[in-house]
Amino acid sequence: MKREQVQPRYKWNLDSILPECDWEKTFLDLSEKKDALLKYQKKLSDKGVLLDCLKEESAQSIVLENLYVFAKMKQDEDTALSASQSRVGRIRNLAAEISTYSSFITPEILSSYSEKELNELASLEAFSDYSYVLTELARNRKRYLSDKEERILARVSQVAGGYQNAFTMFDNADVKFKDVKNEKGKTVSLTHGVYSELLMSADRNVRKGAYESMFGAYKDMINTIGALYLGNLEKDEFFAFFRGYKTALEMYMDGENVSVAAYENLIASVDGSLPDLKKYLAFRKKALGVESLTMYDLHVPIVKNADIRLEYEEAFDLVIRALSCLGDDYVALLKKARDEGWIDVFETENKRSGAYSWGTYTSHPYVLLNYKKTTHDVFTIAHELGHAIHSYKSNAAQPFPKAGYEIFVAEIASTVNEMLLIRYLLKEGKADRGFLLSYLADMFRTTFFRQTMFAEFEKAAHGKVETEGTVTPEELCEIYSDLNVKYYGAEPTDELIRYEWARIPHFYTSYYVYKYATGIVSAAAISQDIFEGKEGALEGYMRFLSLGGSKPPLEILKEAGVDLTTSEPFEKATGLFGEAVSELIAYEK
Repeated sequence: MKREQVQPRYKWNLDSILPECDWEKTFLDLSEKKDALLKYQKKLSDKGVLLDCLKEESAQSIVLENLYVFAKMKQDEDTALSASQSRVGRIRNLAAEISTYSSFITPEILSSYSEKELNELASLEAFSDYSYVLTELARNRKRYLSDKEERILARVSQVAGGYQNAFTMFDNADVKFKDVKNEKGKTVSLTHGVYSELLMSADRNVRKGAYESMFGAYKDMINTIGALYLGNLEKDEFFAFFRGYKTALEMYMDGENVSVAAYENLIASVDGSLPDLKKYLAFRKKALGVESLTMYDLHVPIVKNADIRLEYEEAFDLVIRALSCLGDDYVALLKKARDEGWIDVFETENKRSGAYSWGTYTSHPYVLLNYKKTTHDVFTIAHELGHAIHSYKSNAAQPFPKAGYEIFVAEIASTVNEMLLIRYLLKEGKADRGFLLSYLADMFRTTFFRQTMFAEFEKAAHGKVETEGTVTPEELCEIYSDLNVKYYGAEPTDELIRYEWARIPHFYTSYYVYKYATGIVSAAAISQDIFEGKEGALEGYMRFLSLGGSKPPLEILKEAGVDLTTSEPFEKATGLFGEAVSELIAYEK
């Protein structure tokens, strides 16, 4: 489908960020002022000058954010448009330039104020908007380099982002898949969206054809993709080394003020639950009636003809009903998102695949979908709106420097919505119970187990580069294949699955995927408390949504009643999975 064929009410309206006709003028105005912060250089020991500098940096960052997000979202509408590619490239270059001009700020603050003085500044009313920034500077004081070195690193960051951009262009515009046949025997062009739909087909030959076409395309380009991913790994190792970290994992975790132990504890908790996963896979094999379970058998519903196939409007109404337990204000925001151009709904030619929520501090949030009539896509609506309302509430309650929440908590609100949706469906009997239980089990399989497997892959891949200096595509395939055997067993681990790592875009945002797993752990506890009407649960969750990045993420999460420094949330999550599997097996007998 071409974009012009989509009705306006199903396309986002980016005017909330800025009108497209104003982009060029805004860009040129910012370009003329790109070195504006230099007037504060060597004067930041004066508290008044420091405050003025921080305020102007925030104002400049807001304009830059508007320009970049608008340009990137326009590119995502049609990734093949050269004009959009050019606009994104220009704003990235300008952002890198501005970064070099502002790179003196942190080193000068650190050379002008002791750790004690930074904490004292943070306690002053005048600096309240910047209190968390200042306390974090105090905490990370030893990680920052000289002014000259920070300027070099800022410039290098411009080049370092190229690996992700190159993969994005390949994955969305250049990758070529062989045509496949659908259930009616009709030859269709495979896209990311079509692949997800075909993998749910009851016809095993259709699933196999889609699987082989998809993974074959990445196998054919494995050396090119391997070089891109190696560059991304080397980039991480470079920055970790110069920041004084032993590993990239330590750097990324410390950057969010989260202990590496949280990462390692997650892997340990999943390891203990692998017997339940194997139990579920054995049941899936039996339910499907196949002699051997394959990777393209893992997504098709066990319960036949029970998929929730709704038109977009019906799906949205279902999400609203399921999330009504979050209160009238929350429901009003959902309707606002639907009716006022927040959401880009359908897959169109060259549109970015997948789904996300994004926006800027001065705009409302946006949601990109590629909606198909599947249960997964119904849940995706709830998921992405969770992100959107989290951003909306954080931006409304916090000043710009405190509004952006850390990635560590970013997947919690979205997964809470998914968990509330499935709890609602199970309670109301809105779909076959066996189907819903299997969907819940698969939610854990894909979000808890699969994302943790991804996390193990990332740790191993980075470890190769950090200890041996490089890693080959074949070694990456071997690591990934071994992990599939560990999680799923040898039976479904075929030759093509070893190439799956090459199609995961999140690997270019390093050490992100594990947060999906900690997100479902947290969401399982939060959704249970809210759904069951536990006293104070809803109020605590709304506080969580409104805190943005004003405190360390683990402290923010405690407002919602979850403490990930303990084993309790992990035990609750794995217990819920085990119960769902046991009930599913008993129900289907």
